[in-house]
Amino acid sequence: MPATTAAIDSDRTVATLINVFTVAPERQQELVALLRHATEETMKHLPGFICANFHASHDGQRVVNYAQWESESHYWAMRENPDAQIHMDLAASIATDVQPRLFRVESHHSTG
Repeated sequence: MPATTAAIDSDRTVATLINVFTVAPERQQELVALLRHATEETMKHLPGFICANFHASHDGQRVVNYAQWESESHYWAMRENPDAQIHMDLAASIATDVQPRLFRVESHHSTG
């Protein structure tokens, strides 16, 4: 199966979530596993979900979630969803700090 990646497009208006979790190194993989499970079980089935990608820092102290939603209203609706809230609360209990922020794509560059 070919690998798939998120398509970053500055011509498309979407809500881009970049959420930086600070975590004890011994819990980094636990957090990644939880985020994967939450996405497969809940997030990707909610209206407006486009994609989610998880990045684990080499030092074990950070996990970054790069996700996109069709609109800010879809993102905020997800935040109010009780099933999603359960997963977010669990992630916050593993992390020592959680820094979610919404962004817009201003520019993207690639060789392709």
